[in-house]
Amino acid sequence: MNQTPISDCLFCRLAAGEGDLIWQSETAAAFNDIHPQAPIHILVVPRRHIVSLAETNPSDQAVLGDLLLSVAEVARQSGLEPDGYRVIINTRDHGGQVVEHLHLHILGGEPIGPLRARS
Repeated sequence: MNQTPISDCLFCRLAAGEGDLIWQSETAAAFNDIHPQAPIHILVVPRRHIVSLAETNPSDQAVLGDLLLSVAEVARQSGLEPDGYRVIINTRDHGGQVVEHLHLHILGGEPIGPLRARS
């Protein structure tokens, strides 16, 4: 598991400032998703390269807590707090993870609906 920023990781490069960040802290960065699934679709990533949630361990507790606090702050600053929003972490192939860098999706701006269509 690679925990340091890597040059060929898109999200490492974006978090380092190669893209349009909408929010940042010492440990996390946020930017708009290029394929939005809602009127507001923001990604929050750790600045340190972590492959996925499945690759974390107890030593990552502070980073994981900071990511959740970062999501709350980004949602507040984006005006999502009054009506609510959804936070999603996709993990590995079956979970729908496309980029191998832990990231949290913030979706809002309209009612999101169920996670899956019911049969």
